[in-house]
Amino acid sequence: MSDPSTPQYPGAPDGQPVPPAGAAPGPAYPGQPVAPMAAPPKKSKAGKIILIVLAAVLLLCIGGSAITYFAVKDTVGEVLEATQTRLVTPDTIAGRDLNADAEFQSLAEEMGAGLAADVPESTSSIGAFYGDVEQENLVMIAGVSGVMADPEQELADATEGDAMGLGMTNITDVDAGPKGGTARCGDADLEGVPGGVCVWSSRGALVLYVFYFSTGAEAGAALVEIRDAVEQTS
Repeated sequence: MSDPSTPQYPGAPDGQPVPPAGAAPGPAYPGQPVAPMAAPPKKSKAGKIILIVLAAVLLLCIGGSAITYFAVKDTVGEVLEATQTRLVTPDTIAGRDLNADAEFQSLAEEMGAGLAADVPESTSSIGAFYGDVEQENLVMIAGVSGVMADPEQELADATEGDAMGLGMTNITDVDAGPKGGTARCGDADLEGVPGGVCVWSSRGALVLYVFYFSTGAEAGAALVEIRDAVEQTS
């Protein structure tokens, strides 16, 4: 017969004590079932990509700091058009919808605000994500508009010698489209994630975008389409 002073499990055999508070789960008596352990959460790819993007945009800010309203060699028409250049974030880019995930939207807002703060002479700034990281069709875009003192130097500062820390290779000049300026694209190693990085620079804007899980050639093929979607003249 069990000691009546000893607490019992409901339904437990006589003589089995109640485990102390905080004790690890386990079979307290023969035949007691053990609760299964929860499966570990699936690791997201987003964290790695966010860190890479922040580093690249920070360096883009440094390059964009040369934006100025003083450009001695420009014609009046060039300067006027540059002051009217604005960057926008359309609903879609290259067939990809604007990413509505809260984490990416927060980062996009941070990028745009950071560019505006670091380049106070800018007339507009953007930061946005399109597509989906799990579907491996994510695109990031960030940029500033304003009168560029030396667009070609801005492009060189952003792309030469792995300036953005993206491990860029196979960097080539690409067609910047009818709006003028210069552009370059290249392959990137984003901590094991392949990517295509493009930058265009004109008298009125400096913009960088990244095609994740892609190549520089694929990103470059969409440059004119993307530029037409985000760069406007008011």
